[in-house]
Amino acid sequence: MSLYTVSDTASPPENLALLRNHSFDELSVGDSASMERTLSTPDLKLFAALSGTTVADEAGGSDDTPLIAHGIWGSMLLSSVLGTRLPGPGTTLVGQTLRFLAPLAAGDRLTVRVQVLDKQAAQRQVTLSVACTNQHGAAVIEGQATVHAPAHSIERPRASLPEIRLDAGGRDGLQRLLAHVAGLPPIRVAVVHPCDEPSLSAALDAHRAGLIDPVLVAPRARLQAVAAEHGLDLSGLHIEDVPHSHAAATRGAELAASGDAEALMKGSLHTDELMAAVVASGSGLRTKRRVSHCFVLQTPHYPRPFIVTDAAINLAPDLPQKADIVRNAIALAHAIGVPEPKVAILAAVETVSPHMPATLDAAALCKMADRGQIAGGVLDGPLAFDNAVSMAAARTKGIASPVAGQADILVVPDLESGNMLAKQLMYMGEAASAGIVMGAKVPVILTSRADSRASRIASCAIALLLAHRYRNTPP
Repeated sequence: MSLYTVSDTASPPENLALLRNHSFDELSVGDSASMERTLSTPDLKLFAALSGTTVADEAGGSDDTPLIAHGIWGSMLLSSVLGTRLPGPGTTLVGQTLRFLAPLAAGDRLTVRVQVLDKQAAQRQVTLSVACTNQHGAAVIEGQATVHAPAHSIERPRASLPEIRLDAGGRDGLQRLLAHVAGLPPIRVAVVHPCDEPSLSAALDAHRAGLIDPVLVAPRARLQAVAAEHGLDLSGLHIEDVPHSHAAATRGAELAASGDAEALMKGSLHTDELMAAVVASGSGLRTKRRVSHCFVLQTPHYPRPFIVTDAAINLAPDLPQKADIVRNAIALAHAIGVPEPKVAILAAVETVSPHMPATLDAAALCKMADRGQIAGGVLDGPLAFDNAVSMAAARTKGIASPVAGQADILVVPDLESGNMLAKQLMYMGEAASAGIVMGAKVPVILTSRADSRASRIASCAIALLLAHRYRNTPP
């Protein structure tokens, strides 16, 4: 479901908590109302399911052609305006004559406007003109509607719309990600201290999948012992022999700084040990931005992949650090195909409070975006988690926002809340995950010992996307 806004010249500014109609006697020729709504791909899928067709039955839907909507979808917006705005509750539709002038496509922002043309008192019959335009101002639907207007004024609480979730394909995200990167040649990755079975197997799996050409940076004897114990084949792989994990982190950073590796991958050493080598003043891997971690998640309970940040590196970031965290997440969203990501700055509440620093930071980040200090995405906050991911929750609280209910990026207040949120989504929300560090000159694949094989492969696939992007646009 998509956000809508309403302007109604027949009444004072609306109270989002109430529905008010206009009785026949209150209506005058010239009164008008309008509704704006963005047509989303989930809208198309839901309508197709209800109408007994499929999205594939409609024109378009290829990589170069957007999905085209059933024309009658636009007339549903007309019914919504008539039934909730003008005349409003108590209205009965008698008939309508519509002309469909142009196709409607996913992503179109439609504005439907109705205006009273004539009143017939005998049956409380009202004739209204109908005009629907897209975001370019082009007419897509026009015509007339005839209704029986209500005899009496009606005012009632606005009901919360039900939350309708289509299967988002959260369980096949890895397959789609691998298909997306299938045409890209593998990148050379320094795998730092893969001295346990999960991390070594992950590197070998990613190698077999055609994603990486691994350079194993570790004590050779220890590496060979792990491989022998678990039946892993190291033949043909380059090994950088180093005495211990600290030396492995330093050598991995050197390989990345010299261009001998286009990404780093964490093995069985601690995250702090690897990242200390990456951000060291002499590493050659630092950029003007602070490094931050992004979880890319997809759950069957949300209609698109999304990013949670920062849940692994920055413990209690201040405002400048949060600004870089947002910039890094926007850059990742661009790389995975979201041209203008919607960024929700999370807090416990959706109002700014001087007693809650997270809400003050959220407001400041949004103002920074307004002034061009953060570019490439649409920011809003503070938003509580439910408002960020649920349109119904946002509407219940009267929140009008271009981000609420459809966030692509969730920016958490601190590492603890972010880590708990991400892990809850993975273990209780059935989310598939990948993890990557942004803000350095090369992507850093940051995995956990508890990560699944699919998660590790997905992280390598994202690093592959980023590395190829960095060849043309270095961070």
